[in-house]
Parts: sequence; structure tokens; C-alpha cells
Amino acid sequence: MEDKINKILDKVRPALERDGGDLELVEYDKKNKVVKVRLQGACAHCPLADVTLKNIIEQEIRVAIPEIKEVIAV
Repeated sequence: MEDKINKILDKVRPALERDGGDLELVEYDKKNKVVKVRLQGACAHCPLADVTLKNIIEQEIRVAIPEIKEVIAV
């Protein structure tokens, strides 16, 4: 499952990198169906990080893997 999630993150990564940011997969919680990511660079301190997390990253993951319930930043 982590490989599948990382492939999705690789799709959204270029948009983050254009703004000086990045992200990494920290953990996939199989029991709770939660993906934990760490925002890096400019994304880590951006006031719109929550919007990016929910409207771009979480949406892309949930479209590809509907059983995922949530994506959170740690």
C-alpha cells in the first residue's frame, strides 16, 4: 500500500516543489486507514498548508484509494 501511496504523492510533488516545498510519507495506519505525511520546505510553514493537504493531497489519494479515510500532516 505504501508504494501505491508514494506513486500518488509523486504526482502531486511537482506542484509543491514549484513553490519551494515537498512532502514525504511518514506512515500508513492500516487499522484506521489514515495516511500520515510530513510537509517540508516552504509547505511546512505555509498558511495554506491545510488547504493543500485536504484539497490536493488528500483528494488525490482518496480518489485513487477510496478506503483511505484521511490524510494528516505530522
